[in-house]
Amino acid sequence: MSVRVETSHEGAVLRLVLDAPPANVLDAASIDALADAVRAASARVMLVVFDHEGPHFSYGASVAEHRRAEAPAMLTRFHGLFRLLLERAIPTAALVRGRCLGGGLELASFCTWLAAAPGASFGQPEVKLAVFPPMASILLPWRIGGGAALDLCVSGRTIDAAEAARVGLVTRLADDPRAWLDGFFAEHLAPGSAAALRFAERAARADLAAALDARLPALERLYLDELMATHDAEEGLRAFLAKEAPRYAHR
Repeated sequence: MSVRVETSHEGAVLRLVLDAPPANVLDAASIDALADAVRAASARVMLVVFDHEGPHFSYGASVAEHRRAEAPAMLTRFHGLFRLLLERAIPTAALVRGRCLGGGLELASFCTWLAAAPGASFGQPEVKLAVFPPMASILLPWRIGGGAALDLCVSGRTIDAAEAARVGLVTRLADDPRAWLDGFFAEHLAPGSAAALRFAERAARADLAAALDARLPALERLYLDELMATHDAEEGLRAFLAKEAPRYAHR
C-alpha cells in the first residue's frame, strides 16, 4: 500500500504516511487511500499528519495521469481530497524532508502547519511540463500572498527551506520536524477540544473555502478544455515520461 495509516496520542492524532519512496508520487491509489483515511477519521481526531517514508515528501501527482485522457479523472480525484479536508475541518500538519513538489506542495501547503527540515526544497514545476497547477493557483496566494505565489507558479522554480520560511510557506524549520510537532501538539492542541478545533479551522479557512467554491471549477475548465487542447501541454507531459527534451510548438 502506498499510504500507511497510523494513530497515536490515544487516537487524537491520525498519521498518514506516504510510503512509496523515493518519489512518493500521488497517484490515484494513494489519493484514494488518503481520502478514505480522512473520511473514516473519528470525532476524537484532533490532528491529521501527512508524513513520508524515504528522503523526499513527494515529487507530486502522477505525470502519466495528467495526460489528456486521464486528466479529468485525476483533477476530480485530487481536488476532491482538498474539498474533503475542508469539509472535515480537522487541523492538519505536513512533515517535510527532501523535495516537496507539484501536487506534494499543494498538499503540504494546504496544511494548518508545515514543519520542514533545513534541507527541504519546495516548488510548483508544472509549467516546465507546459501545464499549470489549478489548486496551487488558489491555495498559494491565500497562504503566502499573490506575489510569492505568482513567482512560484509561473517560474516553476524550486526554493529552499529558508526561503520557504521567509515567505510564510513553512511554519517551522526543525532538524526533526516530527519531534517539533509532537511538542507543539502536546502544548497547544492536546489539552483542548477536538470539536472546537474543527470550528476554528472552518472559521479561519472561510475565505479559502469560498475561493475554492467560486474559482476552482473555472480553473478546472481552463485546464481541461483549453490547456489540454494545446499541442504543448501534451508534448511537455509526453517528453517528461519519455525522458526526452520537449519539442514545443508554442501553441
